Amino acid sequence: MSKEVKYENQSVKEEFFSSDPLQEQPVEFFSEIKGFDESFSDIKYLPVEQCHKVRKISNGQRMAGAESVRETTRTIPLAGLEILNNYGSRFSLSHGEMEIASSYEIAQTKVGVRQLTTDGILRLAGEKFIRSCSPRNADLSLLVGPISSSFPCLTDDEVNDVELVQILLMSAEKVGRQQYDCASKLLDLCDGLSSPEGNPVQRLVYYFVKALREKIYHETGVIPSNCLDIKHFFDVKEALMSPTPTVISFHKEVPFSQINQFIGVQVIVENVGEAKRVHIIDLEIRSGMQCMVLMQALVNRRQSPLDHFKVTALGTKSKEKIEETGRRLMTFAMSMNIPFSFNVIMVADMLALNKSLFTLDPREVVAVVSSYYLWTLLAVPNQLECLMGVIRKINPCIMVITEVEAKHNSPVFVNRFTEALFFYGVFFDAVEDCMGHKNPNRLTTESMFLNQGIRTIVAAEKEERTIRHVSIAVWRAFFARFRMVEKQLSMSSLYQADLVLKNFSCSNSCTLVRDEKGLIIGWKGTPVHSLTTWKFL
Repeated sequence: MSKEVKYENQSVKEEFFSSDPLQEQPVEFFSEIKGFDESFSDIKYLPVEQCHKVRKISNGQRMAGAESVRETTRTIPLAGLEILNNYGSRFSLSHGEMEIASSYEIAQTKVGVRQLTTDGILRLAGEKFIRSCSPRNADLSLLVGPISSSFPCLTDDEVNDVELVQILLMSAEKVGRQQYDCASKLLDLCDGLSSPEGNPVQRLVYYFVKALREKIYHETGVIPSNCLDIKHFFDVKEALMSPTPTVISFHKEVPFSQINQFIGVQVIVENVGEAKRVHIIDLEIRSGMQCMVLMQALVNRRQSPLDHFKVTALGTKSKEKIEETGRRLMTFAMSMNIPFSFNVIMVADMLALNKSLFTLDPREVVAVVSSYYLWTLLAVPNQLECLMGVIRKINPCIMVITEVEAKHNSPVFVNRFTEALFFYGVFFDAVEDCMGHKNPNRLTTESMFLNQGIRTIVAAEKEERTIRHVSIAVWRAFFARFRMVEKQLSMSSLYQADLVLKNFSCSNSCTLVRDEKGLIIGWKGTPVHSLTTWKFL
């Protein structure tokens, strides 16, 4: 299989709030970003005039002098470094495992030039940001600390990218402190250095700058005349239901979704055994690709032909698109001579769901598929609990759950911002490597889907903050309340994942990591998705 990094059992830092059992609490104060704490070597610096400009903005344009330095030191306590707390917990690897993970930080490009990965640049910028903000440093220049000797000499472009991310981190910290004028000036600096057409770091920063400006507008109530056309948040879930060229291109060229789909299919095939009547309850059916793969796999069983294959799709809106998916599945089933039926259950919300709405046959074996769906209910935990209660009553033979492996549900802005920055940095890196810089679908993926995720996590609050993710450790604690038992992924499932991964040109960058009984799919060592399978006691 692909190079594998095994994470140590992580403690569940995310204790549950009584009002929201899946909301992650603020992390403790300050934690070290590991991997950048070695001795330092020389570094190139920004032009002197740029250093002065950043320092002047950071200091709130105070007068220079000893008194100003003392005042600055007092006004930036360690609490100001909280912006990087959450990310530090991600690197809980042993020494040997850290060496494996760090091999991804220097990437081999297609033209044979070794360069720092997007994640490596973000981590390096974070380390330098921490050092520049420490009360021990009277000089607030972003460029106080030289780059770690664990990295080779950076190119001019890489140095510029590190410095760009540092300015972004400073602006986010100012937004977190409600110092909006200072934050806006720092964002102005980012504007000249970022672009939607640049390298992955520049594109990432471009969209985060837009999101931070939008948050400032929401917080202050002052929207510039040239920004009055700020678009409302659109429904990413609904947009993903249609097999558009962009959705298809991402599915074909970036390995994440295919790995999850084929593992899920293998798990279901193993658990339905030789059953001739199979019923799939899909909580987020989208285009129905996984159901098509499952039909093929069931037909290929040697001894037990299918007497009937039923799919029940659950939804709260977009009924027409769900029905369109049903028609595609019907056509596909007919082409394979599979007796097929498709049911749609539409409810106003999950509180209206109950077992009686499902057409269940005692002769059939039921499996439930949840692909990136449960996180959509994190903002409404009562609905999430109702859904899980209904599924428990149905008692499927297996429930396959795929979720985003991230921590975007913190009530603290700087924690969400930091997690989102590193998480989406992985995706900008992945679509660059897998889809190619000049691919128009790459640009659409970023400007529509990734941009929307960034906007929602960074700029939105309360009911508008619909995109929320928690780690697999939090999900495991939640599932335990419903007497769910995690099942071990079989070697056949992992073998399927490896076979699928080998079909991608970027396979060496995708990591498959065993986490307890489940699997973490990552990119260059950074977790991206989790896949687990469950039964009800």
